[in-house]
Amino acid sequence: MTQRADTLLIACGALGREIAALKRANGWTMLDVRCLPAELHNRPERIAPAVRAEIRANRDGYSKIFVVYGDCGTGGQLDAVLREEGVERLPGAHCYEFLATPQVFAQFADAEPGTFYLTDFLLRHYERLVVRSLGLDRHPELAAEYFRNYRKLVYLAQTEHPEAVERARQIADSLGFTFEYRYTGYGELGTRLRALVTSQDTLAWQA
Repeated sequence: MTQRADTLLIACGALGREIAALKRANGWTMLDVRCLPAELHNRPERIAPAVRAEIRANRDGYSKIFVVYGDCGTGGQLDAVLREEGVERLPGAHCYEFLATPQVFAQFADAEPGTFYLTDFLLRHYERLVVRSLGLDRHPELAAEYFRNYRKLVYLAQTEHPEAVERARQIADSLGFTFEYRYTGYGELGTRLRALVTSQDTLAWQA
């Protein structure tokens, strides 16, 4: 008889492929994963209510629930909801931070605050989530306004594919940015999930 999962991860859809790969590679059958649409990042005020709804819809079905989001531009609203619901999240302001690791991300931010980041997910869906979402397909002249505070593009890669690096470089060139590639793998996402699964201790998640 298959053992029922007792832990639910409520995750950003931008991390869905990476979480699924970690779950498959490590045989984490005790985890279920529910991903919210990555498009919520375009309206960050909707993230906290969406996470709350998912927690309440699933609370009775699992002994533990964890949230795999950074603050993600919610201005503390997500943390306020999680305190009310008694649920913890992955530490960090953005997924960039826990994919690159906080130390490396801080180095990038300090070296050039005007950095635009791409992950594997954002690179795959750049046309939909950036170009079409911002209307740049219809009004390419708006790019100068949207990206006026950026000077550099950093591709934080979870997998190693030369064609992906070249695509990221082309995007940087099209925006007039300098370019840097950094292979991160799963960074602290993998480390923290392993700690959670191994110990089932909320303190390990936050350590």
